[in-house]
Amino acid sequence: MTDRALSEAAMLTSLRDIRLPAEATGGMGADLAATVALAGCAALLIATALRLLSLRKRSDTSDTLADQLARLSALPEADKRVALLHVLRAHAPERYRALRGALYQPTGGVATTTLKAEVKRLV
Repeated sequence: MTDRALSEAAMLTSLRDIRLPAEATGGMGADLAATVALAGCAALLIATALRLLSLRKRSDTSDTLADQLARLSALPEADKRVALLHVLRAHAPERYRALRGALYQPTGGVATTTLKAEVKRLV
């Protein structure tokens, strides 16, 4: 420090000469850690946004089981079996688990009439 006063021009010139050190505390490791942290936060935000956008709305389940059975009667046989299995799994999971083992038997699995009878028991 000097005892003499600086002129305004000298003070502005000295302010322009102030520079931050090229190597700040932490150096390259700190920069890398900050970059990884920011990238991780961005990835989490993007994944959360994509998850929220990809969720399906649940269908309105206000119709009764009898209504669902009436709609299934118009389906072809193979589609009807799959739809009956879905209904059975949704409404009677323990009975579905009991029939699940027979689904992949070489004899063709569970008959559609059996599945229809199981679902009609629930009505």
